Amino acid sequence: MDKTRSNEISQQLTSLDDEAIRYFRNAVSSGVNWYFALLEAVGRWQSSEETYQGRHYQYLIEGSAFDWQLLAERLCDAADDLLPEKEKSDFLLKGKPPLDITKERFQELIGAGKYRQYLNYFYGVTVEDALLLSVKDEVRKERHLAAIIKEEDTTAEAFQRIYAETQPVLLEQFRKEKHHRRLRSISLSELKQFTYWLFMYRVRYNDKARVASDTKKALDWLNRSGYPDRFIITRPLVGNRR
Repeated sequence: MDKTRSNEISQQLTSLDDEAIRYFRNAVSSGVNWYFALLEAVGRWQSSEETYQGRHYQYLIEGSAFDWQLLAERLCDAADDLLPEKEKSDFLLKGKPPLDITKERFQELIGAGKYRQYLNYFYGVTVEDALLLSVKDEVRKERHLAAIIKEEDTTAEAFQRIYAETQPVLLEQFRKEKHHRRLRSISLSELKQFTYWLFMYRVRYNDKARVASDTKKALDWLNRSGYPDRFIITRPLVGNRR
């Protein structure tokens, strides 16, 4: 694609995103509940990533996993002066929406395509992270040394049990495949990408029964921890991601 065409597409996407923001603000100003307006604005949004006020936002990982809460944060910032402060804070900081709606209504408001991408993110990032945390808990309980065991030791053991490889080796492989720079630290955005890559790695190298078992373990851990997301289904979607 030539540079001129690329710029035209970029400008079009920016225009459509600006329209989503205008819709959100206008809807709230006209009396529409801000949460409904937010979800509709999410459905209208087009860009997969952007840099806004010096911060880079990546809403879509690998073209298939949609971080809708990150986009919601961005949209709330664009309409901050119109939103009830406590409701907004409860939503962004605690994951507590101002209204309880069904997953069917949620899907209707953001659109079927984005909902499928949202499920990809949920299983590929949220659940994958929960799997690591649940196995780390197992390691602590087995050793009966939760009060003194080093965090890096539980992480190392959990990676070996889940992926049969060390975290540094897998991070190095991930960065090499994705042409990321080798840094001593990892940003939140890169961490989400790495987690999604780990999910794909696990699905690729483990048999279906093991994948399903690990996914159930992670979902059970989320349920026990009181994870607030109300828009998920409770059965694994392994093998049906797109």
